[in-house]
Amino acid sequence: MLNPSTLYFLQELTENNEKTWFDQHRNRYQAAKKDIEQLAVQLIAGIGGFDPTIATLTPSECMFRINRDVRFSANKAPYKTSIDLWMSKGGKKSVFAGYYIRFEPGKSLFGAGIYMPATPELKKVRQEIVYCWDEFQEILNTPAFHSYFPSLEVEGHRLSRVPAGYPPDHRAADFLKLKSYFGMTSLSDQQTTSSGLLEYVLQGMEAAAPLVTFFNRALDEEID
Repeated sequence: MLNPSTLYFLQELTENNEKTWFDQHRNRYQAAKKDIEQLAVQLIAGIGGFDPTIATLTPSECMFRINRDVRFSANKAPYKTSIDLWMSKGGKKSVFAGYYIRFEPGKSLFGAGIYMPATPELKKVRQEIVYCWDEFQEILNTPAFHSYFPSLEVEGHRLSRVPAGYPPDHRAADFLKLKSYFGMTSLSDQQTTSSGLLEYVLQGMEAAAPLVTFFNRALDEEID
């Protein structure tokens, strides 16, 4: 479970997103970071039980910096208003599919899959879906998976047409149009601070593990 003070800090950061305020409250950020690092240790151990590629990760390999890159953004607020973990083979900078959790007041969520892959990786994922369509469908239709992740579509991450090389009426057309394959489940503030958080999230991530394995198998292969 998350300490309620962590969410409270993030809420105040949302309302005071400037360096002066952050510097004055840096000790609170450090406490929030430590709180989520402790949860990350538990998540890594739990996921590692059903996905060994995660087992050796450290919290620092999974947690994103709170500082925003504002160089090319119209929004110049210097800090993110969430603390995020991305647990995947090779860590947060790898190209592999993985497991994600975001803590943000009123907007917390967790999910799994592959998010905005570069063109070479996206091509491999699409090819795997086409070649192993029945297996892919079986994963998505598993009751446990579907109860947590009824869709893999991320808003705004869809092509208007089937990509080149595939017929428009391909049986996998709806999935071939996707640019991300990522299932998400929202978490209320009450859920994030409840004693059942870890069990609930790990159950969802275990249900998604076959999909992560499916994508990573493709990413480990050479394109024909």
